[in-house]
Amino acid sequence: MPSTAQLGLFDITPATAPKRVRRIHPSVPEVPATTVPAALLRAADWILLNSSGGKDSQSMASHVCRLAVKLGLLHRVVIVHADLGDVEWGRTRQLAEDQARRLGVRFEVVKAEGGDLLARTVARFFKLKAKAEKEAREEGRDPSTAKVAPAWPSASARWCTSDLKRGPIRKLMTRLVAELGDLGRPVRILNCIGQRAAESAPRAKLAPVEIDRAASNGKRHVTTWRPIHGWTDAEVWKEIARSGLPYHEAYDWGMSRLSCSFCVLGCEADVVLAARLRPEKAAEYAAVEKKVGTDFKHGLSMQEIVKRGAELDAEHGKLKRPPRGTALAMYVGKNATRTYLARVERGRLDLAV
Repeated sequence: MPSTAQLGLFDITPATAPKRVRRIHPSVPEVPATTVPAALLRAADWILLNSSGGKDSQSMASHVCRLAVKLGLLHRVVIVHADLGDVEWGRTRQLAEDQARRLGVRFEVVKAEGGDLLARTVARFFKLKAKAEKEAREEGRDPSTAKVAPAWPSASARWCTSDLKRGPIRKLMTRLVAELGDLGRPVRILNCIGQRAAESAPRAKLAPVEIDRAASNGKRHVTTWRPIHGWTDAEVWKEIARSGLPYHEAYDWGMSRLSCSFCVLGCEADVVLAARLRPEKAAEYAAVEKKVGTDFKHGLSMQEIVKRGAELDAEHGKLKRPPRGTALAMYVGKNATRTYLARVERGRLDLAV
């Protein structure tokens, strides 16, 4: 459960001031000047690679770094990892750092100030509750019957991404701009994200290249590039095998995605598996779920997730550690996987290959 100290970091008083309208600096372009990968890289003062430590971001990183080497631009590459704390899989931050070290590029960690996702969910609940009660009183209704909006993140309210990832990464952008000093023009940042069309219908609608006008201002122009947007799962795993970069062991256990152990957007199989692998953390989520009065996932409570995990344990026994390379072998075969594991052990890469 989030501590009292964590909750105290959040202001739960309903805001009454109107939201400030953000004006886009007139120098920020409406559309990208190019969508050609080599041209995007050459035009960038900084090439920022967002790394969750997951398979998509690591395959994107090795792919982009290989292109940067060919263009002599590897010195402009920075890998950034948004540290989510204990809600993400263990050693994720260390893995992202190891991947950056093997690629030979700068590594930065950012972390949101204040509490983690669980603490923020509870704080958000109290803020929403206070707002709903205030509106009820103003309308002459009984505030105890006021309906409180769900506090958990969701597909329509992905505040976890904006609070825990996007915001801290933009602060890093500010630092990177300052490092370059006055160029006589806005600093050009190429912000690379490992989102793929195959992941979901909303991501399929995303443009491979676009101007991030919200992150841009008079001092920096940010272009978002999704280098592997059109890749399949097989292509991602083949790039991992080719790169020799280590991937997170959660995939060998059977997880289909990484970052948060329990993601509100994750499939049922993933969250049930996570509950079997991290029962203590699942219990923390269940306690927060009870406190805020809504299910962790719409229509699927953490209590039910834990129950289904326990039923699988009773039927099949506790999970046993799978062999290293289990996930990769499904896509490239056992022989290629053995070659890959040997390269991981050597810890050396040749990006020119």
